[in-house]
Amino acid sequence: MGILNAKDISYSYKSKYVTVNAVKGFSYEFDNGKIYAIVGKSGSGKTTLLSLLAGLDRPSSGTIEYAGQDLSKMNLDQYRRNNVSVVYQNFNLFSLLNVLENVSYPAELQGRSKTEALSLAKEYLEAVGLGETYWKRVPSMLSGGEQQRVAIARTLASGSSLILADEPTGNLDEENSRMIINMLLKLAHEYGKCVVVVTHDLEIADMADVILKMRDGELVENDL
Repeated sequence: MGILNAKDISYSYKSKYVTVNAVKGFSYEFDNGKIYAIVGKSGSGKTTLLSLLAGLDRPSSGTIEYAGQDLSKMNLDQYRRNNVSVVYQNFNLFSLLNVLENVSYPAELQGRSKTEALSLAKEYLEAVGLGETYWKRVPSMLSGGEQQRVAIARTLASGSSLILADEPTGNLDEENSRMIINMLLKLAHEYGKCVVVVTHDLEIADMADVILKMRDGELVENDL
């Protein structure tokens, strides 16, 4: 059994005039140690699907299971805190915290001591190529690529087994995009994480273990 299993999930919401069926009957089983690229045109349901997998929204029908447990029966705040990390296009770092504090924060939320959380933060910042000279800087003092590397270090420090990324290279130049792609691959293949990436970046899609294509809220094909 995979770490994350979506079973016939659908999600609908009402706009001012119509009901939007954003995800329709999506089923797939995601495994640790692989990177998945979810591709499709804007409005195809990719980001909505990612929100469902992250526990930020509940499906209108169908079930999502994490490690064999139905998310609808789990504490979603606890699920997101302990099991899931989301990497966003706009980095989502705390603007008033320095780099070290940004990375150590999730570990402290999980109940680790400040000393242990800071130790983890330093270890993983080094792992993404951000040494001590960066640790006291706030996000506004970093380039886009550096901020995204901080975000990835934060996912490592959190210990999450499920990494969800929404257009993680969308705001980056080619060089930094390639660096982030390589880090996402490392998360899957060396750290054994399940990495699911919503992307328009063809380079991510080409390097993914599995490509999932969505159209009008439905999974239309996948490449193994």
